[in-house]
Amino acid sequence: MRLGVIDVGSNTVHLLIVDAHSGGAQPLPASSHKTVLRLSEHTTDEGLIDETGADQLVDFVASCVEVADDQGCGELMGFVTSAIREAPNGEAVLARVRAETGVELRVLSGPEEARLTFLAARRWFGWSSGRLLLVDIGGGSLEMAVGMDEDPDAAISLPLGAGRVTRDLLAGDPPTPEQIKAARKHVRATVAKELRAISKAGAPDHAVGTSKTMRSLARITGAAPSSEGQYVERVLRRDALSEQVIRLGGLSAAQRAEIPGVSQARARQILAGAIVAESVMDLLGLEQLEICPWALREGVILRRLDLMDD
Repeated sequence: MRLGVIDVGSNTVHLLIVDAHSGGAQPLPASSHKTVLRLSEHTTDEGLIDETGADQLVDFVASCVEVADDQGCGELMGFVTSAIREAPNGEAVLARVRAETGVELRVLSGPEEARLTFLAARRWFGWSSGRLLLVDIGGGSLEMAVGMDEDPDAAISLPLGAGRVTRDLLAGDPPTPEQIKAARKHVRATVAKELRAISKAGAPDHAVGTSKTMRSLARITGAAPSSEGQYVERVLRRDALSEQVIRLGGLSAAQRAEIPGVSQARARQILAGAIVAESVMDLLGLEQLEICPWALREGVILRRLDLMDD
């Protein structure tokens, strides 16, 4: 069947349409429709999603319904992550989306995000990857998971997304050396406090990274561009990343956007993403992360197909 999935993230809202079949067949992308909404920036001082953000979300979900109908989708589903999950009026915003578009957007918890993304990575790399460690940097949160099976032994979510760290700790353009030092200290302290669950699961045989932020970081440290296809091996090396943290810290957002692999939409956040990725890799003793093309959206699709099989 043709399945549509709406992913409402902190930065973008993305409709992915795939041709999906039960029985273990690989879901094949058929169409994509997305916008940069930055819900995390459409919040009041109290953390509420403002009216403009809610209006834009409703309008885009309505456009997703039209695209899904035009593309012959048999089913349209959707989910939201930290931007809506943490907003005091998140449920009211979702109720409005449901009333005006007919789409039920499911709220995923942080650990659910980590588990579903882990499932996608496990299916991509297979059983031969052994004990798998996942690191996923979103706009609002950082997810980590580790395990031998399709369901990880440990899965955690931390409020260290690239957008959140930028907004809260790296407001300058470029930020001052003092801001960067304070951000790095905060990120490392937050990660270190929660690493026990990941470390207890055992040393990984294969460490992987997912998300647009990770792909951009790999690209600016020498990985192949997206034009070479998703089956090309791409890695993010810690030594090269450490050099980029220093470089990015001295550039404005406009200057970062000129670097191949860094989009204008994510130029402000790429420094924060680099700080988070380097901190995790250093604290876990990881020399490199292999980039996985599949992430949360694919995990949601795979879980839906599993339920069809059941």
